[in-house]
Amino acid sequence: MLSYLAPVLYTLFVWWFSTGAILYLDGLPRRTFPWTMRGATAVLIAAFYGLVATRHDTSVAGAYLAFTFAVAVWGWQEVGFLLGYVTGPRREPCPPDATGWRRLGYALQTIQHHEIATALLAVTLVVCVGSGGNRVGVWTYIVLWTMRQSAKLNLFLGVRNLGEKLLPDHLSYFASYFARKPLNPLFPFSVFASAVVAAYMWWQAAAAEPGSGAAAGSALVGTLLVLAILEHLFMVLPLPTDALWRWGLRSRRVADAAPDDDRALASWTTELPQAIHRVPP
Repeated sequence: MLSYLAPVLYTLFVWWFSTGAILYLDGLPRRTFPWTMRGATAVLIAAFYGLVATRHDTSVAGAYLAFTFAVAVWGWQEVGFLLGYVTGPRREPCPPDATGWRRLGYALQTIQHHEIATALLAVTLVVCVGSGGNRVGVWTYIVLWTMRQSAKLNLFLGVRNLGEKLLPDHLSYFASYFARKPLNPLFPFSVFASAVVAAYMWWQAAAAEPGSGAAAGSALVGTLLVLAILEHLFMVLPLPTDALWRWGLRSRRVADAAPDDDRALASWTTELPQAIHRVPP
């Protein structure tokens, strides 16, 4: 049982901490953004190197490492997107009179560069893994990519909770492309299809030899998919979705209080550990 519990706890921590850390860095003064992007790029290069190094490692450690490296690759495009470096050519709110295909066209223009970057990262990741037997990194990235596309479509079509509080001020115009509705026709299908795949991943984990790399890899990816489904459910349930990452949003108070303070760069390395330490148990 412990061999299955460990991947669940690890995935939960990576999901929670990485999301909060990115939100924190994104909420710091804009003068810190180039440093954050450089750091993320250094991590990206290391992650690609790690995927190459572990592509033939089918052990439990190899599964954990490949999963972590794939999340780091995904994290680069998340950082680039939320900092405003990798979004799209359109950087203004949706016109109030835009509907149908016109609204869709405008929405695609806001994320055009982001979508291209995400696809290029996917190709690079697949090339790094090559024909190696450790496919955990590939499946991890596929889950993250597919579920993010599903989330975008559901936000565009309409859900109850838009999560606009998680958007930084410089990307607040994105909320104008969302629609607030109790539900949309795509949502039930998104959750059902994802649940079927998650069940299959956990069946694979249970069928594999306990304590093996195959069992750990399937459990890691399966848990990640379950968490992505949970994020989808946050869209339609009357819950304060930002509460999980309230510690990551505290940096926005720092930026608002001192947007031009020379201590902004120092806060990049000092405020994050302090915010994590203050997270209520």
